[in-house]
This record gives sequence, C-alpha cells and structure tokens, in this order.
Amino acid sequence: MGEVEPGPAGPLEPPEPPEAPANRRPGGIRVLKRNMKRNGSRNCLNRRSRFGSRERDWLREDVKRGCVYLYGADTTTAISTTTSSTASSSSSDLHLVLCTVETPASEICAGEGRESLYLQLHGDLVRRLEPTERPLQIVYEYLSRLGFEDPVRIQEEATNPDLGCMIRFYGASSDETYTYTYECMCTHGGLCLFEKSPRCGLLCLLRKKPCQMDHLDRILLSGIYNVRKGKTQLHKWAERLVVLCGTCLIVSSVKDCQTGKMHILPLVGGKIEEVKRRQHSLAFSSAGAQAQTYHVSFESLAEYQRWQRQASKVVSQRISTVDLSCYSLEEVPEHLFYSQDITYLNLRHNFMQLERPGGLDTLYKFSQLKGLNLSHNKLGLFPVLLCEISTLTELNLSCNGFHDLPSEIGSLLNLQTLCLDGNFLTTLPEELGNLQQLSSLGISFNNFSQIPEVYEKLIMVDKVVMAGNCLEVLNLGVLNRMSHIKHVDLRMNYLKTVVIENLEGNRYITHMDLRDNQLTDLDLSSLCSLEQLHCERNQLRELTLSGFSLRTLYASSNRLTAVNVYPVPSLLTSLELSRNLLECVPDWACEAKKLEILDVSYNLLTEVPMRILSSLSLRKLMVGHNHVHSLPVLVEHIPLEVLDIQHNVLTKLPDTLFSKALNLRYLNASANSLESLPSACAGEESLSVLQLLYLTSNLLTDQCIPVLVGHPHLRILHLANNQLQTFPASKLNKLEQLEELNLSGNKLKTIPTTIANCRRLHTLVAHSNNISIFPEILQLPQIQFVDLSCNDLTEILIPEALPATLQDLDLTGNTNLVLEHKTLDMFSHITTLKIDQKPLPTTDSTVTSTFWSHGLAEMAGQRNKLCVSSLAMDNFAEGVGAVYGMFDGDRNEELPRLLQCTMADVLLEEVQQSTNDTVFMTNTFLVSHRKLGMAGQKLGSSALLCYIRPDTADPTSSFSLTVANVGTCQAVLCRGGKPVPLSKVFSLEQDLEEARRVKDQKAIITEDNKVNGVTCCTRMLGCTYLYPWILPKPHISSTPLTIQDELLILGNRALWEHLSYTEAINAVRHVQDPLAASKKLCTLAQSYGCQDNVGAMVVYLNIGEEGCTCEMNGLTLPGPVGFASTSTIKDAPKPTTPSSSSGIASEFSSEMSTSEVSSEVGSTASDEHNTVGLEAGLLPRPERRCSLHPAPTSGVFQRQPSCATFSSNQSDNGLDSDDDQPVEGVIINGSKVEVEVDIHCCRGRDLESCPTLTENSSTPCPEEHARGLFFGIRRQNSVNSGILLPMCRDKMELQKSPSTSCLYGKKLSNGSIVPLEDSLNLIEVATEAPKRKTGYFAAPTQLEPEDQFVVPRDLEEEVKEQMKQHQESRPEPEPSEEDRTEPPEEFDTAL
Repeated sequence: MGEVEPGPAGPLEPPEPPEAPANRRPGGIRVLKRNMKRNGSRNCLNRRSRFGSRERDWLREDVKRGCVYLYGADTTTAISTTTSSTASSSSSDLHLVLCTVETPASEICAGEGRESLYLQLHGDLVRRLEPTERPLQIVYEYLSRLGFEDPVRIQEEATNPDLGCMIRFYGASSDETYTYTYECMCTHGGLCLFEKSPRCGLLCLLRKKPCQMDHLDRILLSGIYNVRKGKTQLHKWAERLVVLCGTCLIVSSVKDCQTGKMHILPLVGGKIEEVKRRQHSLAFSSAGAQAQTYHVSFESLAEYQRWQRQASKVVSQRISTVDLSCYSLEEVPEHLFYSQDITYLNLRHNFMQLERPGGLDTLYKFSQLKGLNLSHNKLGLFPVLLCEISTLTELNLSCNGFHDLPSEIGSLLNLQTLCLDGNFLTTLPEELGNLQQLSSLGISFNNFSQIPEVYEKLIMVDKVVMAGNCLEVLNLGVLNRMSHIKHVDLRMNYLKTVVIENLEGNRYITHMDLRDNQLTDLDLSSLCSLEQLHCERNQLRELTLSGFSLRTLYASSNRLTAVNVYPVPSLLTSLELSRNLLECVPDWACEAKKLEILDVSYNLLTEVPMRILSSLSLRKLMVGHNHVHSLPVLVEHIPLEVLDIQHNVLTKLPDTLFSKALNLRYLNASANSLESLPSACAGEESLSVLQLLYLTSNLLTDQCIPVLVGHPHLRILHLANNQLQTFPASKLNKLEQLEELNLSGNKLKTIPTTIANCRRLHTLVAHSNNISIFPEILQLPQIQFVDLSCNDLTEILIPEALPATLQDLDLTGNTNLVLEHKTLDMFSHITTLKIDQKPLPTTDSTVTSTFWSHGLAEMAGQRNKLCVSSLAMDNFAEGVGAVYGMFDGDRNEELPRLLQCTMADVLLEEVQQSTNDTVFMTNTFLVSHRKLGMAGQKLGSSALLCYIRPDTADPTSSFSLTVANVGTCQAVLCRGGKPVPLSKVFSLEQDLEEARRVKDQKAIITEDNKVNGVTCCTRMLGCTYLYPWILPKPHISSTPLTIQDELLILGNRALWEHLSYTEAINAVRHVQDPLAASKKLCTLAQSYGCQDNVGAMVVYLNIGEEGCTCEMNGLTLPGPVGFASTSTIKDAPKPTTPSSSSGIASEFSSEMSTSEVSSEVGSTASDEHNTVGLEAGLLPRPERRCSLHPAPTSGVFQRQPSCATFSSNQSDNGLDSDDDQPVEGVIINGSKVEVEVDIHCCRGRDLESCPTLTENSSTPCPEEHARGLFFGIRRQNSVNSGILLPMCRDKMELQKSPSTSCLYGKKLSNGSIVPLEDSLNLIEVATEAPKRKTGYFAAPTQLEPEDQFVVPRDLEEEVKEQMKQHQESRPEPEPSEEDRTEPPEEFDTAL
C-alpha cells in the first residue's frame, strides 16, 4: 500500500565501480555480499561491515548512484518423519547491489541470478516488480516523499540498512520452491486451509523463513505410511509422507518433501471410507466430477481411529467464506476452485492480476459466489469479466485507482451492494440504473463535482454517500427529484452554497451530514422531514431549519450568532451549539419539551434562562466557558443529572441547587469565583446522589468543607487551587465513598488522620501545599497514586507492610525530606517512586544554567498506562544549549519511550552536520522515524522537540529557539505575558491543507475523522504502514529569544484540549517553581474534564544581555536586574537544597522512568563538551566570557550533558591534597582559588531598601553603583544545578538542617567539617566581592592547599556582621559620567 511509483525508464548506463574483472557481474552491476546480524529484540539489521573506500568514492561522484539491499532467501525446509519433530535450517543473505537510478529490475535479476524482484513496504505486503521498474529510483522517490530534500542526504540514507524496516527488496530464484498455507475464515469456524502452489511461496521470503508445517498449529495429523493412489489396484503401495492439514490431505514422497513437491487432496465435501481388504486402512476421496482417491494404511488401530475421527470432521465441513486478504497474492490458489460451496471470497489488500491462471478473469468459475471483496488491489482498470458473475450480490472495488466504469456493469442484475470508494471516478454509467436491486452505493472519496443523475433510477438506494468528493454547490432541487433518498452524506467536500430551485419542500430527507465544508449560511427550512443534521466545522454565521421532525442538531465549531428553527421542535432531544458566538440561548430551545442534552459551551452567554434550568426533560447541561454571572434560583425539582458551568464568572451557586436537583451526579464549577457552596439539604438526612464534584480554581475557604458532608456518595472531589488552610478531620471521616481526592495548590499543613477511613480512596493529589507530616495513607487497601510533591515533608512514617496496590508515589520538591535506606527498601516494590536526587559528596561540582530551568509533570488520568514521555536536557551540545521534547503515543507507550531515548542523540548528530535549523530539525525527525524500526510499522506517536542554542544569525539576540513537531503536541512561548504558539496541529479537523492532501491521496476517512479509522493525525512518527497519508516531516519554526520571553510550555493533546494558551500562561506566570507550575497545569486539565494521559513541561527562561558577564564586543557592566527578565523575577524558594523544578528526580521503578530515560539520553548525546578554560589566572588576563557568549572549545574541563558536571585531572579538579571530594562551586587551579559562578551585579547601596520588582517592572534600583554584591544560588535537581538570582539580605539566612549537614559535610585537611551548603554560603555573604565582569574570582597565591578561606559555623554570624559594618563605613563617591563609561577597576583580592 502506498508504494512509490517509479519514473519512466531511461537508457541503462550501468555503473562500473573499481573492481577486479573477475568479480564483475553481467551488466556492470557490482554486488557486495555482506553478512548482517539480526537484532532479536527489534528484528532490525545492524551493519557488521561497512562500504569500502572505493565504493564510497564511487558513490560520491554522482548523486544518481546508490545501492540496493537485496534480501535473498537461501532456505531449506525438511518435514520430519514423525508428528512432533521438524528439522529445518535457514540462513539469510543480504546482497548489496551498487547501481544507478536508471538500472532496471531486470538487470539486477540477471546479475543476481534471480527470476524476479519483490518490493515490500513497511513490513506489509510484497509486490512483484515489473522488469522495467528501477529499484533505486523507487527508494529515492520514497525518501523524497518522506521529507528528505538534499540529494546527497537521500543517497546517504539509501545506504543505511535500517531502511529495510520501511522499504526492502527481495529476490526469488526460479529453482527455489516454497510452501505456504492460507488460512480460510469459514462460517463454521473450522480449520479450513488451502495449499498454494510451490512456486508462490512469496510470504516465506517476506518473513525471512519458509513455512514449516509442523510449526503451525493448523496441522492436525502427520506421519509416514503406505499409500496407494486411485480406486483401482493398478497402483502399488508406496511409503509416503501424509499430512492432514486444515481441510486438505497432503501426500508427498519422503525424499521430495523438502522441495515442496506434493499432492494436495481437498477433503471438504469428499468421503472417508474404510478399506475392507486391508487392515487399518482408509480411503480419502475428494469431491467433484474428477475426484481423486488415496488409500492410506496405518500401523495400529489407535492411529487408524484417530485419523478417521479427525478426517470425518473435515469432510463434513462446508466452506462458505474464504478470507485471503493481505497475502500479497497475484492470483487465486488453484485448489480453491475445487470447492463449489464458496459464497464469499475476500481478496482485499493483495496485488491481484488479470491475465494469470488464477487471476481475476477466472473468478467466474465460482458458480455460487455472492460476495467478492477486491479493495486495495491497485487494479487501475475495471476487470470486465467480473460482470459475468451473475450471482454476485455484494462487490467491493474500493481503492483501486479506477477512473471510469464499463457499461457492462449493468449486467450484474442481482447486485445489492456496490462499494467504489477511494477511486478517481467523475461519472457513473447510465447502465448502472439497470441494477434495480442495488440498495447501497458507496462513491465517497472520488472526484465527483455533482450528485450523479443515475441515483434517480436506483429506487432501492436510500442513501447518497459522497463524502470526500469535490462538490461546491448543493442543489436541493436535484434531491427533490429523488424521493427514495433519505440520508445524504456530503461531509468533507468543498460546499460553499446551497441552492433552492423552488419553494417546494422535501418530505423525504431525514438525515444530512455537511460536516467539514465551507458553508457560511445554511437554510434547510425546506427539508420539513429533517430529523438529524450534522454541520460541524463550517463557517456558518446563521442557520435556519424546520422544526417539524427535528430530533438532533450538531452545529459546533462554527461562527453562529443566530439559529432559527420554526416551528418549535417538539421532538428535539439533543442540541449541540458549542464553540460559536451565541450571546443567548435560542428561545425555541427553551420551549423544546423533550430536550435532554444541551451543549452551549464556548460561547458568549451571560445568563442561563430559567426555562432551561427548570426544564422537566433536561438531563445534561453544558454551559462552560461563557460569561455567566449567576444561575437562576430553582423552585421546583428538576431531573438534571450533569451540570458543567466551569470557566464562568459565578460568585455563588443557587441555594436550592442541591435540594432541588436530587438527581445531580456530576457538577463541574471549576474556574469561577465561588466563595461558598450551597447546603446539600435542609433536613437532617441528605438525599444527594452527587458523585463527581470539581471545584478547582475558585476562592473557597475552610468554611465550605462542612457542606461537603451533605454529599455522602462523593467518589471524586477536586478542590485544587483554592484557599484552604485546614481540612477538618471530622468532615473527611464522613466521606467514606471517596475514591479520588485532589487538594493541590492550597495552603494545607496537614492531611487529617481520618483519611484512613476512606477505604476506597485510590488517588490522592496534594502537591504544592505546606504539608510537613506525611499523611496516613499507606494503610489504605486500594491506594494507587499519591502525589505529595512541592511540600515541606521532612520524614515519612511507614507501616510494616505497604499496600500491594500502590503504584506511583511522587515526593519531589520536598527539599528537607531525607529518606533512609530502610525506607527506600520498603518502597522498592512501587512501580514509580519519584524523589529529589540529592547531590552526592562524591560528585563533581555541577555547572548550572542561569538562563533556563524546567519542570515536568505527567499524569495517567483514568487510563491504566502512561503513554506520554518527555525529554529534558538543560545542558546540551557543548553546554550552551538545551533540548526539551514531548512524545504522545495515544494508546501505545513503546514509541514515546523509544523517542525519548534516541531523539537527543539524533539531534546532536544532525546539528554537527548542518547549521540550518530547518535542515537539521527535519532530518532529526526523519532519522528518528527510521530508527523506530519494526515498532514504528504499526504504532505511531506525536512528537515535539524544542532546541535552544546560541543565535549566530541575529547579533541582537543571545539565543534562538527552534521548535519542530508532528502530531498534536504543542509548544507555546510566553512573551511579555502573551502566548506565542510555536507549533502546528496536524489533524484532519484543524488543518484543512493536510486534510486536502490526505483526501487527494485517496485515504478513507471514517466518520470520526480518522485516517483509515486509525488516527486523526496526518503527520506523526511511526505508523509507516499508513504511508503516504501519514508522513513524518515536521513543522518547524524558529524565533530569537529576547528578554521579554518568560517561559515555554510544552503539552500533549489532552492538555491543550482543556486549557487555552492564555489560561495556561496566566496559570503559571507567577509560580516560582517550574515543577509546581507543570503540576498545576496537569491538575487544571484533569479538573476541567480530562480523563486521558496528560503531560506538561514548563521551562522558565531568563534570557537577556543583562545576564552577560563577559568582555566580548565591548559589553559594559551588566544592569541592575542581572540576567533575570524584566518581566518577571523568579526567586528561588529554597536555595540551600536542590529545587524540585526539574526532571532529574529519581524514580525507583520496575520500568524505565522518565527521568532515567532523560538521563540515558543525555549521557549518550556527546562524548565530551568543552567549556571555557579556567587556567586563565596563570596567564595574562584573557577576554572573559560568560555562558551567554561562550569561548571557543579549548578549555581543559569537559562536561557530560547527562549530569552537567565539570571534570578534570588530579590537581585541576578542586581537590585538596587530603580531601575526598571537592567543594561544590570552588575549583582550585594550581595556586589560585576560582569560584565558579556568574556574577550579576546589583547596583544598589542597600538592597534592602530597593523595592521589589513587580511582574511588569523594568525599573532598576535607585542607586546605580554598589560596592557590595548579594546573590543567591538556585540549585535545580536536573542536569542544571542552579540559577543565580539577586537576593536581599533578609533572604540570605542559612537554612541549616542537621541531616543535610551531616550527610553532605566535607572533611577538610585541618580537621574541620564544612557542609557543601556552607561552602556556597561563603559566596553568598561575600559583600566585598570585587567589581568584575568575569564569572570567576581570583585569589592570591597560597602556599598550602589547606590555607583556604573557611569560616567555622560558630563564627559565621560574627563575620557577616563585621563585613556589613565594613561596607556601611565605606564612603560612597558621587557618581559621574566618567564612572559610568570607564571600565571598573579590577582586583585580585582573596575572599
């Protein structure tokens, strides 16, 4: 399917690579026989030997040269003499044939001694190549259609053996014989099986091995017995191999059984008789006039009885249905014609030929055939002889490339169903009107520009099915002449107008589908019998209908401002008007007495009519995403069951809502301004049946908790992002039916101990609170998912045994939490355990990125598995870039994991080959597509990749952001508080250009808008079997990053379906921790109705020239705000411990966790990454650089991107002579001490007096020059270890923890112990830091390594006070213009 059509054959000019004359092949083709090794897990081929230099030189001379991998099959098959053993040996040879794009298949066959070549695409069907077809040209065109543009790169990709998972060639010799069995799906559920002739063993080649019969469970009995052919005694008894396989008896000589020479006797309808003249013998006879008989003599009575019982069952079967679809057939197996009982024959998805012994021209031999399926055979021409099968009642000829139909089709008088979808038809012959019994005619996805007139004659046809054609005008007058038509399907055409010839109404059409057209106004008031109308995703502004018979109306995703229905639709039950521009609910909808479902979400409503809410028939009301201020007060009881009023401006709910809506089971009032909740009931006993309550993002306080007790049947409760401070234990105790509880984003300090009474609770989400005590949830018998990240937990008290159901425990972001080894052992059985990875004393000092940090959150929702994976590398490609990605496999988790592990490596390789962002991003996706191998043939995944790198093209920008995506994952940049979309959604509903491309290539798009019923995406990685409809070529956008860029959000489809760009940006702009920000986005999506896998990644950006601390290009001293963006400054909440904002949190998991995979990807991205040399102190002072402007890669230290640490040898690694580990952030280089930080000066005499910068403020502190320097270090638990931020003195108090001081302390040679945090604090309190633009301090020569500036803990406060007094006593000179322009004086003083 979808193979590339070869170009016209040109003159053959065979290549002549340098080679010894003795090795040259006929025609000048060079064949290299390479031994290849098979990867058992992936079933892919890996190169064991490479091209020689001469072959590569020959290829480089001309891009039209290349190679074709030819998969031969040197196989032997032996069927054993017993029923339980089979001896076989098979070996696969891979021949590499050097050729040109002009080399035909016939020449390759001649050089290889093959009879023919076969082409296989995506591990699917195998097609025999015509002698004139050119294999290399087919490969090059295939790669070009995938997205490769450079001819040199196409030539290089064609030489990669991994391409065999997508396109490969097989060679078959004339003397090779194979056997293949075809399973037949019969109506009796039998094991019928027909043997193919020996020369048609093509699928054995396809599967790289012959069909070994005893390996099939279809073989019923086999053995070596004495056999005599014929009913007479003229033939002698001889020893033969006898196999009862499916519905056939196979007889072959023991000597020739391996070569496939055998006699096949169909037994269906035949006879099994006892041979009386010979003991333990049976006579097997086939059916038909030319029936054959075999006598078989068995050795024992037991064998005789076993064969008789089994063969009798086979003989009694009657085959009515034979399924030979997807077998790469060119003709029907000849023995199939012996059965006269076949009524349905399925030959779909083959390569059936016309003029062959068993071709389509011979199908008339099936005298009882009623159903025939020949779809997806690429016939090109209609097989006229099919019209002679007069018994046919069902004929499927979809996707065969027909441009017209012959007039002979009118002779199929018994035909009832004719399917012609997916062709190129523009007209239908008049003779088709002779088929008076035809009741179903499918002509969707053709090229019709109008409704064929032949429909008027087909009086039994009641449906016009013409989806995906080229209609631009709908003439209702034509339909008025077809009184038998009731259903009209015209979706996915190009309809712009509807024409009414006269005022005569149509009383026959009941259903009409006009989805995905270009209509602006629609008046169907003349269709007085219309019951159902689909008109979604048009451009409708006004809709007019008749309400006499209207039952359902679907008109979402338009621009409707008015919907007119007259008279009032008394039969209307469902009305969907979401995503329009309605300002009020239509009056006629309020008067509909049978209306049960009303969806008016995503409109401009300001009120809900009282008549709607008090309707006695309405059961589901969706009014979310409007501007409703209040709901009417209920007076009478209503049957409402589902109420969705999220994203409005409600301040309260009606007081009588719960007491009058006693059937209410679902209420979503999230994203409002609710401050309180109405009482459940007035009496003592509650009658509420409410089960799902979503109240996220309101203003609810502790006072609303007692009201919840009135809903004893609550199963799901979401109270995230409110103002809760406590949750009374007595109230939680009464919610015994609770299964899911979400309290994240509040100010809770504890979870009540009475949560242990919620025995059905399986999900607890309470991240981003102030919880310091681990709740008693490990006693719950059904607990599965617990998220307590971003809290203040210090310890965990666990029971002796953990619940076996616990699968996911997230403790990241609890910076003071220390888990003992015993606790970790207890958690070892948990599938996923996420905790912060503390800096180990043996690790090197990590290099931090001051320009970006990220947080990641992934939630499975109500699905059993997580099919979303993410990639996060804060240090990438020499440590001056970053890569972030998200992969959504929809229903499979394998492909996202594979892409997570490999895509960063591929990107790193492509970046080294090209500097053009479009080129290396496109190649990254295409190569990743290839590397998916066998897994990518049937599975697919959306992919999003964001690459931040230094901007070499724009001198005014420091970094550029390149985003590439396929599928539905998206990235949004926050620039100045406004969202900037960077991705493109490749789906049929949102991309009209892609939808048209898929239609033009004749894909079948089902009614749920999925390509072949598989996926709604038009571009994705994987799903190669859907080529050419699904392509891997990405959408690419590049933008220079500026100081106004605050953050970047990556999300999968589920996230953006429930959150708009603006809402997502506003939700996380003021959240300090990126991990908490990403968690918040996922929580919001779930509270807004998402039940699928949801993933979100938030990357905080701090880009700007103010962050520069180097002397490149005459840059002056950095400004007062340091590197932080003037739009927002994010202070580190807990600077002394690793932040929880990044994805390096450890996951103790039985499967590979996201953070582990990210680390693996990073560790393989590059072997070494050089940074700025740190030995400048021993030489004359060089030009100083910061990470914003990196120096050439000539430094001594090497960075590994997976851990982003500096490593060096011996004396250059920051170790004292007696030390066991370096001081983090301090590097000793010879006789100098270099503290590795970026200094961003805050020019203020007293930072405490500086007003805090507001979100949109860019005003610096009042005083311009500051001799003192204050800054904090924000350390991330990702590949970046921190961010430097300006801090005031009141935030510089040391956070001391006995556990961390003991665990991470460093023993110095003088006997003192200084924790690593204290070493960093020495930098934080260095108010006498010299004013230098460099990122390193230099100290005078020290004679001994022990002579380091170490402040004991008991003298810390005293030293700080003295340094403070010293600064205050220093006079402040008046600033002058010279001071502002001249470079500052540089000092080489010690800390």
